[in-house]
Amino acid sequence: MASYREYFSELRKRVTEATPQEVQELLKGDVQLGDVREKNEWDEGHLPGAAFVPKSYLEQWAEDRLPSKDKPTILYCAGGVRSVMAADALRTLGYTNVISMTGGFNRWKDAGLPWTKPETLAPEQAQRYSRHLLIPEIGERGQLKLLGSKVLLIGAGGLGSPAALYLAAAGVGTLGIVGRSKVASARDTITALNPDVTVNGYEERLSASNIDRIIAGYDVIVDGSDNFPTRYLVNDASVKHRIPVVHGSIYRFEGQVTVFKPFDGPCYRCLFHQPPPPELAPSCAEAGVLGVLPGIIGSIQANETIKLLLGVGEPLIGRYLLFDALDTTFREVKLRRDPACPACGEHPTITEYIDYEGFCASPAEWQAEHAMPSKGTEPATR
Repeated sequence: MASYREYFSELRKRVTEATPQEVQELLKGDVQLGDVREKNEWDEGHLPGAAFVPKSYLEQWAEDRLPSKDKPTILYCAGGVRSVMAADALRTLGYTNVISMTGGFNRWKDAGLPWTKPETLAPEQAQRYSRHLLIPEIGERGQLKLLGSKVLLIGAGGLGSPAALYLAAAGVGTLGIVGRSKVASARDTITALNPDVTVNGYEERLSASNIDRIIAGYDVIVDGSDNFPTRYLVNDASVKHRIPVVHGSIYRFEGQVTVFKPFDGPCYRCLFHQPPPPELAPSCAEAGVLGVLPGIIGSIQANETIKLLLGVGEPLIGRYLLFDALDTTFREVKLRRDPACPACGEHPTITEYIDYEGFCASPAEWQAEHAMPSKGTEPATR
């Protein structure tokens, strides 16, 4: 039976090795870099740009964190032993060009080469978000990104409440809530749910005079408003500031969700240049809404928001998701940017905030006064 020394000697014959100085040169090209040490070692510092792929999870995580099997893949550990073993394991998984760094991270640091110490979660945070940390698309890096993100919710009612709760539970670090009521109770509920979350309350009616101040600095807007003037105002502000909007609306048994990401897809005005007459668009208080529907649509809005913040998955950009609670079915309608859109089109006619109340009260009259091109009409959903 071979000794450990003999076993490791045979491994090294099958693995390509490079010194820290050689690795530094290789990193100037198109390569993958993997750190196969354990979490406590990673937290003490690592090479810039390295993916955390601990040897204990190497086979499970490699294809997610080191996705190309043909690209040069450099591995390192603390002293150069585990990386040799990991390189041989990747070779058996089909990686064609794997390199182990001799001397590992210790020799890299001793040579005075650059390294970084990552921001890490506190122990209580690691426990709170433990399910997220197990997901390769999120992990600690993604969770830290969520904690550093800011989301503004327009309204704390039927759609805003479930969206806020799920975003808070996910660890989105700052939630702004706009509304003339329910803001204080929302803050108390969210703080009790997750003390990591800062809640900024805006107990004022959103208007053209305050929207620039309120939305400044936020990464995503969740629109749960129930009136057309606010929707058009939010749209025009989002286009101006290039902030994506996760839009949701509900009506009786029907719900709709989409993502308006300025200039990457259509905006609200691309779909609806003008709202319907007020008599054709009753509010939920007038027409009714199934009690569970806001929870379903608000949860989908929270999911879309998290995808945007993390840059994962396929957000509902250019896709209009329609939910029918009676049939429990989802349908999807493809959307495209309108070159003639008055807000984000090739020759926009709305370049500053307008009288949204007047526009929504009498679109035809407003349009005639301002010579806006006619387009689609918003369906009667709230």
